[in-house]
Amino acid sequence: MRARHRVRELAQRQGLRLIDQTKLVTAVSELARNTVVHGGGGAMRVGTIDNGSRVGVWAEFVDDGPGIPDHQQAMREGFSTGGGLGLGLGGARRLVSEFELHSAPGEGTRVRVVTWR
Repeated sequence: MRARHRVRELAQRQGLRLIDQTKLVTAVSELARNTVVHGGGGAMRVGTIDNGSRVGVWAEFVDDGPGIPDHQQAMREGFSTGGGLGLGLGGARRLVSEFELHSAPGEGTRVRVVTWR
């Protein structure tokens, strides 16, 4: 819940449209859940970004869990390792402007997302 509230607060401050706020909060909620459930816990960092021509909000999730052996499969619609609907990583990717995934077996996972105004 704290992740959702913090990201919504930053998105409102940056002037993101309500639909973009909702998409970002939904993606962050899923990524935070993945960090806890699949990564065994971890850390989230969030902030605002201004590249001179536009502003946005970023969020990064890092865990020391088992890592993701097959990124393409993990991003595929319907793929699930936890018995869910399989909308997690692929769904989060569709909801944001930018999505970066770095993971390897035994090395944990880092996901960074950005939504621009």
